[in-house]
Amino acid sequence: MTIVKLENVRKIYPLGKTEVEALKGVGFEIEKGDFISIAGPSGSGKSTILNMIGCIDTPTSGAVEIDGRATGGLSDKEITKLRHDVIGFIFQSFNLIPVLDIYENIEFPLLLGKQTQNKKEKQEWIDYLIAEVGLTQWKNHRPNELSGGQRQRVAIARALVTKPRIVLADEPTANLDSKTGEAIIELMKKINREMETTFIFSTHDFKIVGIADHVIQLKDGEVIENRRTENARSDGGKNA
Repeated sequence: MTIVKLENVRKIYPLGKTEVEALKGVGFEIEKGDFISIAGPSGSGKSTILNMIGCIDTPTSGAVEIDGRATGGLSDKEITKLRHDVIGFIFQSFNLIPVLDIYENIEFPLLLGKQTQNKKEKQEWIDYLIAEVGLTQWKNHRPNELSGGQRQRVAIARALVTKPRIVLADEPTANLDSKTGEAIIELMKKINREMETTFIFSTHDFKIVGIADHVIQLKDGEVIENRRTENARSDGGKNA
């Protein structure tokens, strides 16, 4: 099942009296449950693509489809609802709220939704996520009491708390040492397998690309490689 589709997407940004073409007719499809690496050097268009998929930005031309819905004709209210219900975000700078403890940071996206929640079920779900990212003993600590790797684990749990179909991670290991970064990617992979959540992460670190089951490589705003890997073929047919 296709969960993300880009068709001939172009994005042009004004830069003074000139224009910069960040994306040059990009097109690809992502299947539900995939673990995707969008790879390429700085300036290749990785973050721009994530912004398109995350409904943070709109293409100059072309079409973006998320979870079966074309985003081009949606109102701001519909875009906000789609983003809240379908997409989770993990940022390289963590973006945690300093005055809230770990539990409260993870809970925060749920407070933005309008749906009625069972308090006991919500607490159990948050505690489950905290356990999944290995931070049960830290749940009442604030972000400044955690290491960078621990803060990124909180960010992963927060991204998952609304049970999104898609999680976007923009350079999630950029501010971490290599060993911690690899552990974070392994954690994301584990959650991808267990929950069948589609993970789409950007990176310029090709060592990390090896764990993905689908690689989209960019250069100068164009897709130069779009392939499924041996990881996908050994995945028991989940994405078949």
